Amino acid sequence: MTQFGLTRRHVLGAGIATVGAFAALPRARAQAQTPLRMQLSWLHSVQFGGSYIAQDQGLWEAEGLSVMLDPGGPNAPVEPPVVSGQALVGISAADYTAAAVAQGAPFKILGVAMQKNPFVITSLPANPVNEPADLVGKRIGMALANTPVLQALCTLNGVDIDGIEIVPTQYSAEPLIAGEVDCLLNWETDLPVAMAVQGVDSVTMLMADHGYALHSQTYIATEDSIANRRAELVGLMRGETRGWDIYRQDTDAAADMTVARFPDLGLDPEVQRLQAARQVPLMFSDLTDEHGFGWFTEDTVAANIETLALLGQTVTADLWDRSILEEVHAS
Repeated sequence: MTQFGLTRRHVLGAGIATVGAFAALPRARAQAQTPLRMQLSWLHSVQFGGSYIAQDQGLWEAEGLSVMLDPGGPNAPVEPPVVSGQALVGISAADYTAAAVAQGAPFKILGVAMQKNPFVITSLPANPVNEPADLVGKRIGMALANTPVLQALCTLNGVDIDGIEIVPTQYSAEPLIAGEVDCLLNWETDLPVAMAVQGVDSVTMLMADHGYALHSQTYIATEDSIANRRAELVGLMRGETRGWDIYRQDTDAAADMTVARFPDLGLDPEVQRLQAARQVPLMFSDLTDEHGFGWFTEDTVAANIETLALLGQTVTADLWDRSILEEVHAS
């Protein structure tokens, strides 16, 4: 997973007025609170809108928890605070977690927020990339560090990567708009949104629809926390799942709340609204409709293991632990 943004800023959102549709929701009754922290994978934005709702609507208070949301960023990796116990849970991705476990970190993946990986190939309607085979003969703008991602997509779809010209670019839509490249490797929720705000139409090919199965925005905790702080994990994940279920009902309200919550971050309301809407099909599916937010199965884990192997990472199904989610959704 590759994301880009400003340097880390730590902003607390306590006291922000409830916005939009959420104003009508009854706030959960407060009780004795156990403080804990959740480490986010990136800077504050609507990417974590369900968590803000859980905090704002007292969904964690109802579980007896006082949850602080720590922003991530280029200088704030997720794994160290979770290993040290500073954060009970972190928001990561399967490849990052696999790499940490290979170095001895005692992590388990507890839940999967993004059922589909957000990586896409973005192109222009006049020269679209609709399927992996369309990449042959194209110039693709991307960070060279993401070459294994492109190689995995090509391997999964029988495409010769040597037939694609890789052009190192900054994480920006400008090389595509200027005609310097034919397509870009990026996230569904960022550069296509930036183009839409500029009035530029784009075509996105979601790599997850072509075999690239890699869990993203995953919840990780240590084995020790699962064994000894189970009630807190269940309460945190129960509030989290309820927050995202509310988010799904009105993404515009979630975006507006996020902008109001962090007035000093310069979040653009239109961008946040577009991002909020584009997240929904990545996060919710027939699987989550049947079993609940964050769910994963043996089959989805097996597909992840296959993709991770193409990225040079060897893991087993033991990396995933569904027991917390099973307790959450049983109630």
